Amino acid sequence: MKQNLLKDIENIIMGQKMDEKVREKLLGNLLKLKKQKINLMVTGATGCGKSSTINALFGMEVARIGTSADTETMEIEKYELDNLVIWDTPGLGDGKEIDNKHSKKMIDKLYEKDENGNLLIDLVLVILDSGSRDLGTAYELINNVIIPNLGENKKNRILVAINQADVAMKGKYWNEQENRPESILKEFLNNKVISVKRRIKEATGIEVKPIYYSAGYKEEGELQQKPYNLSKLLYYILQYTPEEKRVIYAQNLNKEEVMWKDSDDLKDYRKGILESVLEV
Repeated sequence: MKQNLLKDIENIIMGQKMDEKVREKLLGNLLKLKKQKINLMVTGATGCGKSSTINALFGMEVARIGTSADTETMEIEKYELDNLVIWDTPGLGDGKEIDNKHSKKMIDKLYEKDENGNLLIDLVLVILDSGSRDLGTAYELINNVIIPNLGENKKNRILVAINQADVAMKGKYWNEQENRPESILKEFLNNKVISVKRRIKEATGIEVKPIYYSAGYKEEGELQQKPYNLSKLLYYILQYTPEEKRVIYAQNLNKEEVMWKDSDDLKDYRKGILESVLEV
């Protein structure tokens, strides 16, 4: 069972010796936080690993991992984890007519507003398949469905993440023992990041900052494959989340240490995650 971080914070406030006015202010801020919700939309082409990513980040089988086209999400699925709401959209790429229906559902959700009149969706996480040579469906989704319908502040409401880094070159140049890409694969992935960034900028004028990672996966009866760069993915999700809402993620994250261990080491992402959550 997940620990209720907000309740723990309340207990700490109540248990500490402090001026009562300070205590009242802290409890007031905490009450506001309890009423806040984060709405995260996760989208991408069929087979890109949306469900695996959701499950890896939040440590529970909140999303079904499809094994065939028939088991793919056909409606926008809603998962509620305390104050975190995840909207798992249907995968695109199964035909023009079906894609048009799914796109309309996504656009309607992007225009939906909360009880305060603000746009409901805080962030759209678009997942790409690093091993796919044809990213046409993904670019169609990003350039023509997501970005035009993000409202104001578009560049801070979309995060593009390239999944399945371990099989980007059909499994070649992936160091299984160290769970990280070797230099040839790393260069391939970095070039893909540059290419995706350039193509989106050319089509929309919006500059995104794609990252690559591997969500890992867990099939029934088998051991969990360790993720790679999951901590980097979370770090960037937090950077695109309003400061006052970041702690909401903290109480729902996967508690298995091994899930966050392996990364590109370009930054101490776990330290950055902690600092991001504390910036309130």
